[in-house]
Parts: sequence; structure tokens; C-alpha cells
Amino acid sequence: MNYYGFTALLNIICNFVFVFLAFYCVQALRLDRYISSQKQGIFKILIVMVSIAIGYMCSSFFLDFINNVRSLSYLFQK
Repeated sequence: MNYYGFTALLNIICNFVFVFLAFYCVQALRLDRYISSQKQGIFKILIVMVSIAIGYMCSSFFLDFINNVRSLSYLFQK
């Protein structure tokens, strides 16, 4: 039971970290300069949605990689 709690906590923290990291990276592109002032609100929502998508994909890759490395120990068991 403790293992599942730790895994769930790791998943939640990893998802939030990668979403926030993606959000700051997308904001650093400064794409708002190319959008008219009337559509800035919609563009901010788009930035959040794109950040969530990119962050989730990166987080899934990272968590799958950790899971695969952990499972690699079964290859060497007799």
C-alpha cells in the first residue's frame, strides 16, 4: 500500500513540475507580441492549454522511463 501512495505522489509532483516548466518555456517565446490586443485573453488560454499538453507528454515520458529502469532489474534476476 505504501508503494502505491509513493507512486501516486511522484506522479502528481512530476506532472505539476513539468507543466509549470513547460508554461515558463512557452512564455519565454514571447509569442504574445504577434497577437492583436483584442485576442490576448484567448491567447493566454491557448498558452495554458499548450503548456498542459507539453508538460503532460514530458511527464509521461519521464515517468515511463523511471518505470522501465525500475523494471530492468527483473532482467537480471535468476
